Amino acid sequence: MKLILKRPSSELKEEALKYRQEHFEHGEMTINGSELFDKTESYEEWLASITRNANPFTVSPEWVLTDTFFAVDTESNKIIGIIDLRHTLNDFLINFGNSGYSVRPSERKKGYATEMLKQLLVVAKDAGLEQLHLSVEHDNLPSIKTITKNGGIYERSFEYEGKQADIYKIIL
Repeated sequence: MKLILKRPSSELKEEALKYRQEHFEHGEMTINGSELFDKTESYEEWLASITRNANPFTVSPEWVLTDTFFAVDTESNKIIGIIDLRHTLNDFLINFGNSGYSVRPSERKKGYATEMLKQLLVVAKDAGLEQLHLSVEHDNLPSIKTITKNGGIYERSFEYEGKQADIYKIIL
């Protein structure tokens, strides 16, 4: 598996749009970890927003410093997934954690999410974070496996929109 995390760029626009469309075609209107890529019509507008939010001087006052990455297959340049790193947690994010991630439907069950999170942990540690908190719906067994394979330990449960969810902690 040759997977690297790459910051979104203009050069990745066409591949990114294909990635988003695959989620939509599978009835997935929410793309976790995408920093609203699923809700923003214009790729350029989304790229500008995530670029601002990755800079401590331009991050939106309603948000937190966030790095967003595409997980790209180095051989095909195909976007396999998306993952973000939220450097801090505000009141809204306390139950959503420091990271969200998604893998395109056609590439699931191949270990990509585990590798994406593994690589993101290095980014987080290099950024000076000491731990990450990750939330997952209680019945999302593939994501729970991804988190626990990367050292995640169950911390607590909460309810969101009538569903049970759990927070896991990873010490860096």
